[in-house]
Amino acid sequence: MSGKIHDLLGVGIGPFNLGLACLAEPLEIDAVFLDAREGFEWHHGLMFDDATIQVPFLADLVTLADPTSPYSFLSYLKQVGRLYPFYIRENFQPLRAEYDAYCRWASERVGGLRWGRQVVDVRRETAQDAGGGSAGGNGATDDEDGPVYRVTAITSDGTETYRARHLALGIGTTPWSPVDTDSLDGASPHAGRQVALHAADYLHRRDDLLGLDSVTVVGSGQSAAEIYHDLVATSGHSGPRVDWITRSPRFFPMEYTRLTLEMTSPEYIDHFHGLDTGTRDRLLREQRSLYKGIDAELINEIHDLLYRRSAHGLDTGLLVAATALDGATVDEAGIRLDLHCNDTGRAWQHHTDGLVMATGYSPTAPRFLDGIASEIDWEDPGPEQAGAGRPRRYRVARDHTIDLAHRRVHVQNAEEHTHGLSAPDLGMGAMRNSIILRSVTGREVYPVESRIAFQRFGVPAGGSSPARETDPTRPGTSAEHRSPADQQAQEAR
Repeated sequence: MSGKIHDLLGVGIGPFNLGLACLAEPLEIDAVFLDAREGFEWHHGLMFDDATIQVPFLADLVTLADPTSPYSFLSYLKQVGRLYPFYIRENFQPLRAEYDAYCRWASERVGGLRWGRQVVDVRRETAQDAGGGSAGGNGATDDEDGPVYRVTAITSDGTETYRARHLALGIGTTPWSPVDTDSLDGASPHAGRQVALHAADYLHRRDDLLGLDSVTVVGSGQSAAEIYHDLVATSGHSGPRVDWITRSPRFFPMEYTRLTLEMTSPEYIDHFHGLDTGTRDRLLREQRSLYKGIDAELINEIHDLLYRRSAHGLDTGLLVAATALDGATVDEAGIRLDLHCNDTGRAWQHHTDGLVMATGYSPTAPRFLDGIASEIDWEDPGPEQAGAGRPRRYRVARDHTIDLAHRRVHVQNAEEHTHGLSAPDLGMGAMRNSIILRSVTGREVYPVESRIAFQRFGVPAGGSSPARETDPTRPGTSAEHRSPADQQAQEAR
């Protein structure tokens, strides 16, 4: 493969890069996508039978960029004979298992996917060093003198080398926990047996948890609520006592009001991206309930479940909010959680045999980028990130690029700190992919809406307060925060 230069190479095949592959296929660009796994898999550790995704079906791989694509969710339903049942169901949100099956269906049909390839190294070359020509078709940009990335991947048969002019990093996020669950799992100084895991592995270890005397769920979002509900509902009369502890001030519902949903608009992304780092970090903390809350119906179901247990004289466990986890160790009574109440400041301890950390996920800079680390635009971590042991963060341009020139290395769902709550949103994936393909092709193949919201963010045009000059067609975005590709596309329009 050493003489071939792809127009685009994606690392990781989750929903976002899978959608990019589907949208790239009809454009006659040469795109290849690598993943270490042997096939598509999406959150199987949380694939509850009745769980739905939290966005409407229009937030599929392609529809919001190209409603006519053969890779839409509705096309999938038609081909598998489920379109009318979905219509009669009258529920916009597909089952989580249904969405996973849809993505597998698309992954088996779209070209360019290479499974069983673990990327281990990325290096930069010039096209002359690569010694080959572009493999792209009519859709690729004419930049044969530009840099080329050499990507090395390990397979079961040996090592493979790929070269590409653009990269799309869609490796996803990794489970994050404030304590080391591996060190707690299986440790047994006392007569019992301890089980500790991250929520991502819950269904794979559920039977182990149900065999214990007590289980504690730590976390505040949808995953924590689903796991807690499942444990309580499954434990019945003889299962473990189930406790739930969250740092959040309450068990808060996710907000679905429509003006709030406009905060996933391109206008709000423009506004958010133009803010300073400290302000963005503060806003993300304040906006947790907008995208990391619990489905209100599930909260009510949990209360009903506890009510029924209390009516039958069964243990309803411990539910505690506004409580932070400071550490966890194993002693003779089990796993000891060191906690403190945020409201009173008082410290206390809690013992449990099982621990499920539903504490979310974090983007990490992969080791395979070490070879081009000096060519990545890094954001210096502030004291809060450094003190929390957080990894370095990219300085992500508005068009989702992270290389110093902001033209060729794109990221998927690694820009929450620069683009706000829309970064992990499935519904924004098609728009982000439209922007990435605009950079790859040099033209706007899929129209990118720049104004969809009724409200304005920041100082409205013509306001009396002084503000720096902004692009009038893209409110809230100053030219200094737009990448060269963004500026060229704007000038072309």
